[in-house]
This record gives sequence, C-alpha cells and structure tokens, in this order.
Amino acid sequence: MKKYALLLVLVTFLFGCASVQPAQKSNLTAGMVNKTIVKGQTSQDEILKTFGPPNIITKNKSGKEVWTYDKVSTASSSAGGYGTILIAGVGGSSSSTASQTFTLMVTFNENNIVEDYSMMSTAF
Repeated sequence: MKKYALLLVLVTFLFGCASVQPAQKSNLTAGMVNKTIVKGQTSQDEILKTFGPPNIITKNKSGKEVWTYDKVSTASSSAGGYGTILIAGVGGSSSSTASQTFTLMVTFNENNIVEDYSMMSTAF
C-alpha cells in the first residue's frame, strides 16, 4: 500500500511541475490571406508554408482539389465587484464569452496553383 501511495505522490509531483506551452499564433487571418494568395500564381507549397496543413481536403464537382482551413477562437471575460454599506455587503459579478470563426477554402487547378478562394468570418 505504501508503494502505491509513494507512486501517487511522485506522479502528482511530476504532473504538477509540468509546464504548458503557449499556443502558437495562427497566420490564418483575412490580412494574411489577402497578402499571400494571388489567383493564378500562388502554389500549394506556398499555401502550406504560410498556413500549415489544411483541416479538410476534398474535391469539388469539377474534380479540383479544395483545401479548407477552419479556426475557432474563444475569449471570456468576467467582472466582479463588492461594496459595503455599513454592515451589510452587496456584491455582484458578470461574465461573458465571445467566439469567432474563420474559414478559408482554396481551390487549386490541375497544376496545383490557386484557381479561386473564399473566406468567411463569424463572431458571436
């Protein structure tokens, strides 16, 4: 039993000291899309270097390859307050969450050059 307790303490210590790496900033923004993609010029390799691997690869009705990138971001905030009136306390707090999505769809021609692309952004 002592062995299990010692193992549990050791595992808890190791996981408690583990660090979390911050998320890398994404290049998937409307500005980067407009700066990077030129219809008839930009290659799949350039798209891959700038935005990384796509979330989905499909073919459209014409048999052309379509890469889809999706990014979802959420942010939350909260505000709280506490005031006293003589002896009685009055407190309150509020919180909110905002979400944003960004979708990029890139269609390539038979030479793996961008034929067309579209972007969609939502915020709620």
